[in-house]
Amino acid sequence: MRRVSIHEKATLLGDVVFAVNDGIITTFAVVAGVTGASLSPSVILILGFANLFADGLSMASGHYLGIKSEIEYQKAQRNVKGLAHSPVTHGLVTFVAFILAGLVPLLPYLFNFAERFMVSTLLVAGTLFWVGAVRAYLAKKNIFSGGAEMLMIGGAAATLAFIVGFLLRKYVI
Repeated sequence: MRRVSIHEKATLLGDVVFAVNDGIITTFAVVAGVTGASLSPSVILILGFANLFADGLSMASGHYLGIKSEIEYQKAQRNVKGLAHSPVTHGLVTFVAFILAGLVPLLPYLFNFAERFMVSTLLVAGTLFWVGAVRAYLAKKNIFSGGAEMLMIGGAAATLAFIVGFLLRKYVI
């Protein structure tokens, strides 16, 4: 069995952090935008799951093609150093991390919780903070700062989606 290098582990960690961040934020953006537009919870589930799988596959296939292109370029340049990347592994890791994280904002709607949007918001905030803290821990950085950084970035995207949904509902639709 081939040993995985520290570079490959770091690259896969980067894939996971990127996919989790994108999965949870884009899915929560759908939830926040639809909530801001005062549309029904069923619309949240339809758009949320459509986004979750289409965006997850798009991101995974894009990552697969990007790594494959990098390998093909290195081969064409006769640079065999660093050819250990597996495009399939990176694509699969990206897809799974994206889907698992992207499910988080949809769980309160799937299980019909009271105060679904509030529960979704709290789950998303907690997950973003936790992933940021784990990322910081693995990088031997301050876990509170790492968690807060990821939470702030995700929170900004979600707030923007909510405002856009609200403004479209109020002034366009």
